[in-house]
Amino acid sequence: MFVKIAENTQELENAYMIRKKVFVQEQKVPLEEEIDEYEDESTHFVLYDEQDQPIGAGRFRVIDNIGKVQRICVLSSVRKNGAGAMIMNAIEEYANKREVPQLKLNAQVNAIPFYSKLGYEIVSDEFMDAGIPHKTMTKTIL
Repeated sequence: MFVKIAENTQELENAYMIRKKVFVQEQKVPLEEEIDEYEDESTHFVLYDEQDQPIGAGRFRVIDNIGKVQRICVLSSVRKNGAGAMIMNAIEEYANKREVPQLKLNAQVNAIPFYSKLGYEIVSDEFMDAGIPHKTMTKTIL
């Protein structure tokens, strides 16, 4: 497996395809909430398997010198094998190279153990986003 930053239309479409499968089809998030006005200002990451098939995605943008990690997802058939951590590591490396000192994400409550293992800490009460309970988590990387 390898993570690539989307650099062309096809790679961006790969990211959207994975996000639609996970968030829209599997989790029933409305498409208009999943694909939003921040797509063009975000850096998109795509995880590919050994056959160069897209299997995971995520996006990153910087707001007030804090890295916002969003839309982290992996196809259900390949979860639990380090795929999500590969995406997160790639995003953290990217942020580190750009000297972004802190990362922030809104984790689905069921994903909190995953992000906790990667060093993220809960900094908010539970809130609803797209009908799914979340908590905000942060991690200092610099």
